[in-house]
Amino acid sequence: MILVTGAAFSLLVLGFILFASVVTRTPAAANPRAEGIVVLTGEGRRIAEGARLLKEGRAKRMLISGVNPRTSKRAILKISGLPEQKFDCCVDLGYLALDTAGNANETRSWAVAQRYDTLIIVTASYHMPRSLAELALALPGAHLIPHPVVPKGFPESGWWFHPSTTRVLLAEYLKFLRSAAHLTLARMIGQVEPDALAEMPSERPAGI
Repeated sequence: MILVTGAAFSLLVLGFILFASVVTRTPAAANPRAEGIVVLTGEGRRIAEGARLLKEGRAKRMLISGVNPRTSKRAILKISGLPEQKFDCCVDLGYLALDTAGNANETRSWAVAQRYDTLIIVTASYHMPRSLAELALALPGAHLIPHPVVPKGFPESGWWFHPSTTRVLLAEYLKFLRSAAHLTLARMIGQVEPDALAEMPSERPAGI
């Protein structure tokens, strides 16, 4: 029993180190194209990056999911940096999501309404794996293209030397394990196609 417990703990620790190494790796420069862009709210850089992709014509419309009901449209417009005409025509604000699973459900409703099958997902690099898992569960037939944003102040190397970063990564890793377990079960029973997710980039996107 002690050996089994020790082996399980070792796997958990090894998994965390692998997870942390992947999500802190500099994402690759990418020029994604899809039918829609979905930004999961958090740091303001996520909205600005999604807006940049929209402005460059890399998708038709953008959903910003999980907007705080107390945040005005004017405030989001300012963060996005988009011209007001472009914002009014092509940006949808989702106010219902309270967590990542809620983001996935809100995204599903929006994608179904717009009839979009390919989506660029914009969120923090450490949040991307769990976001993709939840979105794959909610949208099993969609092709998801990750576009991670490195949070401001995140160390470019040596995350283990930064206790605050390590705490964020550990908390996210534990949440990811639950989402990954749900996704694995869904795949085993054939609810989700194995190729529903795109690969995580490996080097930093220019300008982020």
